[in-house]
Amino acid sequence: MQDIHYGLIMIAALIATGSPGPATLAIAGTSMNFGHRHGIVMALGILTGSFIWSFSAAFGMAALMYANAWLFDIFRYFGAAYLLYLAYKSFKSALSPKELILERTVGFSIRSAYLRGLAIHLTNPKVILFFGALYSMGVPSTVGIDGLLSIIFLVGIQSACLFIGYALLFSYAPVRHFYFKMSRVFDTAFAFFFGVAGIKILLSKLTA
Repeated sequence: MQDIHYGLIMIAALIATGSPGPATLAIAGTSMNFGHRHGIVMALGILTGSFIWSFSAAFGMAALMYANAWLFDIFRYFGAAYLLYLAYKSFKSALSPKELILERTVGFSIRSAYLRGLAIHLTNPKVILFFGALYSMGVPSTVGIDGLLSIIFLVGIQSACLFIGYALLFSYAPVRHFYFKMSRVFDTAFAFFFGVAGIKILLSKLTA
């Protein structure tokens, strides 16, 4: 346990989790559009995906995917396609009129919010690469199961605080009012960033 550099691991996870990306953008957009309940549920879906990849990487899944590039490519193509789909949805939303309804739920259920968050993280190859690098290079090979579980738990708790924090921040009433005033600009920006992320993943390689 003493060989685990928890500080460096937590800082690396904080940068990877907190920096703008598909997960944080999706949480922000959902919270501003549908309120804190949908945003938090989407955050929980993303967190579930994060735990799945963290467990998988800690116990050998990352090594399997590195050794079988075709398996990684399957996730890469699915992830790129899903992000491009989100770009299309955001662009379509930018073209449609909006009205400020603080508890709007029509067309987007709690279950859909969770599943969308889960899909975003399960199909994002950057998440796979991050956890693969974290456990293959950031954790000594002599660490036992108790050490691995402690890392999974600590990184998970930190990620939960960040994701749920984003959901609460962007569901704050003044933020939501500002979003609805600038909704076309925000939705166009979401479409652009989702589209760029999807294309980058589509063109990326396993060694990237």
